[in-house]
Amino acid sequence: MSIVVQKFGGTSLGNSDRLKNVAGIIKNTITSRDLVVVVSALSSYTKAEGTTNRLLQAGQLAIQGGDFSKVIDLIEDTHLTALTQSIKNPMIREEIKEYIHHELRSLKSFLEAIHVIREISPRSHDVIVGTGERLSARLMSGVLRDQNVDAVYVDLSEILPGTRNVLDKSYYRDLQKLIVEHLPENRKTVAIVTGFFGFVYGGIVASIGRGYSDLTAALIAAELKAEELQIWKEVDGIFTADPRKVPTATVLDYITPAEAAELTYFGSEVLHPFTMERAIEASVPIRIKNTFTPEKPGTVILPSSQTVAQTNQKQTAVAVTTKKDVVIINIHSNRMLHASGFMSKVFSTFQKFGVIVDLIATSEVNISCTLDDADHLEEVIRDLEGLADVTISRNKAILSLVGERMKYVPGTAGKMFTALAQHNINIEMISQGASEINISCVIRQEDAEKALNVIHKTFLENNG
Repeated sequence: MSIVVQKFGGTSLGNSDRLKNVAGIIKNTITSRDLVVVVSALSSYTKAEGTTNRLLQAGQLAIQGGDFSKVIDLIEDTHLTALTQSIKNPMIREEIKEYIHHELRSLKSFLEAIHVIREISPRSHDVIVGTGERLSARLMSGVLRDQNVDAVYVDLSEILPGTRNVLDKSYYRDLQKLIVEHLPENRKTVAIVTGFFGFVYGGIVASIGRGYSDLTAALIAAELKAEELQIWKEVDGIFTADPRKVPTATVLDYITPAEAAELTYFGSEVLHPFTMERAIEASVPIRIKNTFTPEKPGTVILPSSQTVAQTNQKQTAVAVTTKKDVVIINIHSNRMLHASGFMSKVFSTFQKFGVIVDLIATSEVNISCTLDDADHLEEVIRDLEGLADVTISRNKAILSLVGERMKYVPGTAGKMFTALAQHNINIEMISQGASEINISCVIRQEDAEKALNVIHKTFLENNG
């Protein structure tokens, strides 16, 4: 029998009703396929109320000398409420209740030590963050057992024998083998796996990001050569545009990994490109589905871009997206002309302050870049002013049109810019990558939603 890996985000698991809903999805899946499940920490519709955010808050309070106990008590209350309302069997309920209490009591002791020394290492940070997935995985396994499903809790927190300071491809290949070794041998047993997979050099959030649970699922899917990796969220799939801003947006049936990566980078929450890479390299399709409407097919990110190109023959592009709160930094100097090393000095400054550049446009004497993180902008400007004249433009947005077939259709950029001009939307900067699957331009932030609708109508509602 084929095997599927399902990953459920924190919003999918946020209370007793959602836990029981996920149990129903799992029970439906195991009627026809073997299954491994990866879970994030419990969350609500508000990120600030999610378990991971509360754990991070508790860690900060411990460092600052604040009262972290109330935050931990709130986490315990949330999980015990979900437990009481989702599990009927008194023995299972008591077992999970004791586990939750023990985990959080241990965490309080750990935070008390941090409270004394007033500092936290990356490893200590991981200890705090990993608590969320341990609680949710244990709780989900209990809900399934209460419904007579052969489920087992799998904690990956201690699987790494040590830390390697280079997180390269070989690291992840070794890691995925190690993770699968910890899964039950009997494939008919549903493994409920913690998204947190142990202590990572530099800290798991800093080195990998908050999407580490998605990565765990992708590693398992790659190693098992799964039929499919399913990422369950609170959306029906990947849309042609943000449906909250474009009422006519529709769900895509298929998309390529390259298209999904571009959309993620330029404002759409799809899936981290590195996570996709793990599964796609192993030829595992990724399906984005909605936990709250499981009957809908969702969107499939297919390993083969040719398959998608054949499927979407009528469409030049597949989606349009915007990224707001962008800053343009213009660097002008006559010393650039016929000078080597000038651009290297500019980008060394960005690297020094950890500033990420989105778009770049250059001329003989000018470099224009867009930044979406202005935390160190004043320091960057101060350093760059030793090289050139620097000006800043704020309140901008990046509008991006994405599609593999754009590189085969002449005049796409002209059609896009003409449509914007006809609606009095001024373009301040233009960028098209060498791959030719993304045309991006910078516009005023107040024009972003209007531009989104104009380009969606031009390319995605009229078989553009």
